[in-house]
This record gives sequence, structure tokens and C-alpha cells, in this order.
Amino acid sequence: MDQHIETLDRLQGKLLDLAIQFGPKLFTAIAILVIGGFAGRWAARMVARGLHRFDLEPPVRQLIDRVIRVLVFGMFLIMALQNLGVELLPLIAGLGVAGAGIALAMQGVLSNVAAGLTIIFTRPFRVGEYIAIVGVEGEVLSISLFSTVLTHRDLSHVVIPNRKIVGEILHNYGKVRQVEVVVGVSYDTDVDAAKSVIHELLAANPRVMRDPAPETFVMVLADSSVNIAVRPWVSVTDYGALIGELNEAILASFRRRGITMPFPQREVRMLG
Repeated sequence: MDQHIETLDRLQGKLLDLAIQFGPKLFTAIAILVIGGFAGRWAARMVARGLHRFDLEPPVRQLIDRVIRVLVFGMFLIMALQNLGVELLPLIAGLGVAGAGIALAMQGVLSNVAAGLTIIFTRPFRVGEYIAIVGVEGEVLSISLFSTVLTHRDLSHVVIPNRKIVGEILHNYGKVRQVEVVVGVSYDTDVDAAKSVIHELLAANPRVMRDPAPETFVMVLADSSVNIAVRPWVSVTDYGALIGELNEAILASFRRRGITMPFPQREVRMLG
């Protein structure tokens, strides 16, 4: 029993000695880290105010904010470690070896980050623009270091890893799209009259943009019909709705005015 008490006394004595020896240094190191956190936020805010006048994308601003915070906090972390008497050269060497192993294990993630940086700084598209790539399309909702999120027409979200975007053929519609509706009329129809009806419908639809002006022309002389292409410009948000509205309006107007829209047919002759 006395031996256990003596052991506890020795342990308490050692702990007290360690607290006296390292306590102030540990307290100072913690204070340095806390100050470093506040200093990083302050520096990021100052830089953000300075960059406010520049036309930077939100992902670029977020990246700059995080880099500044990490750099400032890293400097204060080095100061804290030095205050504790930690040898930095062996620590840096160990971190380098560990970093190499982590990089090999996270090649996919790192390739997404590299591709994300490429997208952020080259800016092939911006938030709010409508794009089509790797078989999907939608309005760009957000761009991060790891992925790009699109909003689909059915209100779902499409998340694309950035490494799938860089190097692929990208169709950037911006914020407007050109609708294409093909209307077939019979060969005995006055094409100019049919185009005049279409122009009236386009002028009456508020979704159709006036500049650039809609295009209307004979596209194909098909087997059973003269196909007229109707190509107005519209906001990407109105693209799907305008197609339905134009088809319905053209069908109803042609029926009222007696303009024939033929269906495919074949004439078969029996030779006896």
C-alpha cells in the first residue's frame, strides 16, 4: 500500500514538474494558434475588400480566401511549434514522406482539384450559364475544386467530377439558346403566307427575343412536305416551354387558315 502511494506521489511530482516546465509554453502556443485563426480571417477579409473591384467568379474568391487563411494560420503554427521547441526539419521531412503516400492514394481526388483550378482560372463557363458536356446539360449552379453542379430542366442536380470536364468538348450556350422547330406544309401551300403566320406568332410570344431576330426559312424539300425551319432565340429558362407553345400555336393557326400540314404517305401502284 505504501509503495503505491509513493508511486502516485512520484507521478504527481513529475506531472507537476512537466506542468511548470511546459505549461507556460503550451499556453503560449495555444494563444498563438488562436491569434493565428483570427489573423487569417482578418487577412482574408482585407484581401476580399481589395479584390471586390475585380470581376472574379465566386469559386476564385473562395479559393483565394481559403489560401490566405491557410497561409496565415500556417505561419502562426510554425511560431507555435518553435515556441514548444519542436524541431521543424525532421517534421517537414516526415510530412513530405506522408504527403507523397497520401498523394498516391488520392490520385483521383487530386486530379479533380487540378481540373477544378483549371476551370476556375481559365473560366470556360461561369455560374448561371447553360452548358452541355459529357452527355448531360444544364445551368451551372456551382463550381468547386472537386466538382461542378448543374441544374437540370427537371429540377434535379447533376454533379460532374471536374476531371470529366477538362479535355472534353464543351458546348457553352451562355444564357440564351436558339430553339429549332420544323414545320411541314404541303407543296401546294403558299410558303410566304405560311411564313407570315409564323412571324405573327413569334412576334406575339413574349418569350421570343427580338434581338437577335428569329430565323425562318425553307429547310428541306422533303418527300411529302416543304419543311420550314423556325429558329427564335430565347432565354435558357424558357427553352422547353417555348417549343411546346410554338408547336401548339402553329398547329392551331394553320388549321384556322386552312394551311395543310401533310403526313408521310406513299403511293403504291399495282401493275397487272
